[in-house]
Amino acid sequence: MCAAKRIVLGLSDGVDSAVSALLLKKQGYEVLGVHLQLGGNEGLESARTSAREAGISFETADIRPQLDRYVVQPFISEYLRGRTPSPCPGCNRDVKLPALFAIADRLGVDEIATGHYVLKRGERLFMGQTDCDQSYMLALLRPSQVGRLVLPLGGMSKTEVRAYADAARLSCAEKPDSRENCFVHGEHYAEYIRERYSGSLPGKGDVLYMGKTIDTHEGIYRYTVGQRWKTDIGERRAYVAGIDAEKNTISLALWEELFTHKVILENVTFLYPDHPADEFEARIRVRHTRWETPLCRVQLKNGEACVTTQTPLRAPAPGQTAALYAGDMLLGGGIVREALREVRDAT
Repeated sequence: MCAAKRIVLGLSDGVDSAVSALLLKKQGYEVLGVHLQLGGNEGLESARTSAREAGISFETADIRPQLDRYVVQPFISEYLRGRTPSPCPGCNRDVKLPALFAIADRLGVDEIATGHYVLKRGERLFMGQTDCDQSYMLALLRPSQVGRLVLPLGGMSKTEVRAYADAARLSCAEKPDSRENCFVHGEHYAEYIRERYSGSLPGKGDVLYMGKTIDTHEGIYRYTVGQRWKTDIGERRAYVAGIDAEKNTISLALWEELFTHKVILENVTFLYPDHPADEFEARIRVRHTRWETPLCRVQLKNGEACVTTQTPLRAPAPGQTAALYAGDMLLGGGIVREALREVRDAT
């Protein structure tokens, strides 16, 4: 009888990776569950329990140095520049998947697996089901990473995964979903920055509407584009529309002024070697928390992309990851450098 094919699985303390372990075993894999330690031993015993209940081998990998270098420090730097980073896509590309690949290479294993809700057909990645799709999180992967990646949950919904876990009597069946910024423990991200940053943080500054100062902010790193402001403009709700780190100012806008038809992306990369030509049609998504993929025209030049959408995007923020799709197929992505809006002044 042939030996089972081996695979390395990223095993968190949650239900998604635990069910992935069971599904991989059902497909005939011999599974090694690897718990990536982000700090302390949080989640370690739960992950160990999931491995035992799923009947797979288990080990840990301390990725704190890589996480600090490639995720935490850039995260802090971006907020201090007045930008809004999306840490998860870069973390998957630069920290989590490389850690799993390193273990797989050490063991002579070809494939790794994760519990992302992303569908893989052949060598291509596609959106998962609407209520739980996580394709945005993989938008910055390298082609070499995509080729070795197995995604057991691609065609499932969260409800189906929890039902599967419950039927298998996994302890984590009803465990709440993890937060997006997994390295920020307990406090608001601004307080996390205050704790971690050793330099002098930006202080108070002016808040502007139509070029006029109307309020004071408490430090630009505390705000993101699209966030509702604490006070209204007249009887209208106000929102953060722009953050200028050099001038230490925040600009406000009304709801309808947050929308744009054009964004510029930097550091654009694609998941497949046969990526689109210099100009093509696609769909774009600029945040994970909203199902928002309007049709757009993409023009590439020197690693940047000018994206013009048919219907407007709400409050794309510099620093955010933008994912590009051909229908449901994930093409790749880049980082929002700027959103081009109609400029209003006080005249």
